[in-house]
Amino acid sequence: MIFREMRRKNQILPQQDIDDILYKRTSGVLALFGDNGYPYAVPLSYVYDGEKIYFHSAKSGHKIDAVQNNAKASFCVIDKDLIVPEEYTTYFRSVIAFGQIHIIEDDSKKRAAIEKLSVKYAPEDTAANMNNVINRQWNNLCMLEMTIDYVTGKEAIELVNEKQKNN
Repeated sequence: MIFREMRRKNQILPQQDIDDILYKRTSGVLALFGDNGYPYAVPLSYVYDGEKIYFHSAKSGHKIDAVQNNAKASFCVIDKDLIVPEEYTTYFRSVIAFGQIHIIEDDSKKRAAIEKLSVKYAPEDTAANMNNVINRQWNNLCMLEMTIDYVTGKEAIELVNEKQKNN
């Protein structure tokens, strides 16, 4: 698979920064091939485990139809978006992952994925309560798994320059 190289190579984030953003942030936008050739982009919560990205979903709807029709997807997470009006710009930092997405059919893998998501969003909850909540919602729950083929991150040149100045 060939992906475009970023033009402004000095603004590329190192892999550690990309991983940090994917671990720490709480939402992003999943882009899929939607109905009638239109892109379908939907904001979602997610969990990243260092290799794959997981999302929860209802069992039917536009997102599920799109996933079933075409497994290719991208997922964008914004880490920073500081508006600087006097410069007519934003100081940004973001990550985009490209990959293949599918519905998790195996119950043990589905359970592992929802538990990862639960721990991320309710880290103080007890295991017993988490299990009760998952069990109550289990029959209506769909979990999606995105295998990453390529990931890239970029930040504003002003942030790059600030880092260099501080080193």
